[in-house]
Amino acid sequence: MIQETFDGLWMNLGVDRFMQMTPARYLPGIGLRPGGERQDIEALVPILYSAMYESIAAHSRLGLNVVVDVGHHDAYATERGILADSARRLKGLPVLFVGVYCPIEIVMERRQNTGWNVGSTSDSPIPHPVQLWQREVHIPGIYDLEVDTSLLSPGACAEVIRKHLADSPTPSAFQRLATHYT
Repeated sequence: MIQETFDGLWMNLGVDRFMQMTPARYLPGIGLRPGGERQDIEALVPILYSAMYESIAAHSRLGLNVVVDVGHHDAYATERGILADSARRLKGLPVLFVGVYCPIEIVMERRQNTGWNVGSTSDSPIPHPVQLWQREVHIPGIYDLEVDTSLLSPGACAEVIRKHLADSPTPSAFQRLATHYT
């Protein structure tokens, strides 16, 4: 909705785009969930995030607006410091860190209805790694702004973000993270 309704060119460089580029044997790649899902590829995940954030930074430095849909966590078998590294890569660039919340049951239902065909069904409980992911990506206080897609339409979420961008001259939580970890 941001791409369709905001002024200017907005590029989508989210996790889904990067997962589409990732060879099948390295999936879920950036989408790796907490709890040791694929320890054989965990060492590659920080590299994949670094590549994604370098691309985001390059687009921003060229004056393009960027929308990124990605859930950050550091609940791997070994701590990877991905959020801090990502923040450092965007240091000095205009960033609004938006937490997109939706109850896990609704997320799983939506995922079941997508091309991913992954989600909960009436006879399948929510997998433990997905529960961990939901908890890890919604740690309170990390986001500049939070929206709940179970309560707001995509257009309403975009309006909340638009209003925040217009009203908020303060540094982003992501920028504060970048400064903290530098």
